[in-house]
Amino acid sequence: MATQGLNFALNNPSTFFAPNKPPRHSKFRIVTVKCSAPLSSEGAATGLAERPWNVANARLVLEDGSIWRAKSFGASGTQVGEVVFNTSLTGYQEILTDPSYAGQFVLMTNPHIGNTGVNFDDEESRQCFLAGLVIRSLSIGWFVDIALWETTTDLCLISALLHYAIDDVDTRAITRRLRQDGSLIGVLSTEESKSDQELLEMSRSWDIVGIDLISDVSCKEPFEWVESTKPDWDFNNHERNSKTYRVIAYDFGIKHNILRRLASYGCQIIVVPSTWPASETLKLKPDGVLFSNGPGDPSAVPYAVAIVKELLGKVPVFGICMGHQLLGQALGGKTFKMKFGHHGGNHPVHNIQNGRVEISAQNHNYAVDPATLPKGVEVTHINLNDGTCAGLAYPALNVMSLQYHPEASPGPHDSDCVFRDFVELMKSVKYRA
Repeated sequence: MATQGLNFALNNPSTFFAPNKPPRHSKFRIVTVKCSAPLSSEGAATGLAERPWNVANARLVLEDGSIWRAKSFGASGTQVGEVVFNTSLTGYQEILTDPSYAGQFVLMTNPHIGNTGVNFDDEESRQCFLAGLVIRSLSIGWFVDIALWETTTDLCLISALLHYAIDDVDTRAITRRLRQDGSLIGVLSTEESKSDQELLEMSRSWDIVGIDLISDVSCKEPFEWVESTKPDWDFNNHERNSKTYRVIAYDFGIKHNILRRLASYGCQIIVVPSTWPASETLKLKPDGVLFSNGPGDPSAVPYAVAIVKELLGKVPVFGICMGHQLLGQALGGKTFKMKFGHHGGNHPVHNIQNGRVEISAQNHNYAVDPATLPKGVEVTHINLNDGTCAGLAYPALNVMSLQYHPEASPGPHDSDCVFRDFVELMKSVKYRA
């Protein structure tokens, strides 16, 4: 029985757009899709009995002993990681490219993923850093957003090239386990040669605690960031193009939209590696320093805590997520691992400073213990789901921080004004000097 390949290519993406109305950007990719079907000697299609659709060809084995059969639509092989669940309804492209998920399998509680496609302009970093993606139902297709003149492709195309991914999994059942038992180590494998017992032993012999995950996601050399939020998406362009304040941004796994929002608020930004010496930062005479988000255990990166501690009191600082946790430790406090963390785009937070409740996007497994913080450090935000610390301030040293993501893309944007607060902090210190 012969196999005949059916090939077709999108050689001219402009055919998707209206006449005389070219797209607003030039980031096109020519995609070739190859399909094959078994043919009989007479040339007729056969193989109906062989089921032409994908069947269960992967396993997710959790350290609690449970085994979940699944369909792979990503890389082949075996990967170990910590399984966490994310309650976001959309924004999965931002999740895929968020460096804070390094070392983790992200399980989406929303059953349908892939509906809105993937846009190459909306990535939060240079690649996918997460260990893998676990979903209930994959939506496959080619999408063109005529309203935005942007071509998007399906999630399958991206996942097949970049990371491990499985679907047709009972994600609600796994989520219930994670909520009851906490985050679990799992092994995702497409290799039939590995027994269930081998995979189980792998899951029980690996731990994400104490591992430095920042070094692999951070940039290697300093660079200047110049891109602001696109005008179409910029709902607050405070001091756009003024570039009044120089900010050094430590890359612990920084998201592009944090940098875009800072640029839109009038900041000239230089991004530096996670190990960049504090002395070199001070030589650049910054108006402020940003400590970014990032993956893993803050206690596993004492070098980063030392850098933060050395800069305290010498320049206004703003910490986001991992940066918030590192600030907590640098100020003398302690951090702890949460049962299953916060991952999603719908977490309510009480802003104590103004009395508002803000809906926030969050992604972290560690939190600062406010009882261990020294006198003078203020808790400014509280997560209303569990009462954990979601923000800090130390006016005496010009420190501010948030545990969650104020730049949230695709949203919510309730906390975007914190970038203005950072600008005002830098302004007040600059004018006092």
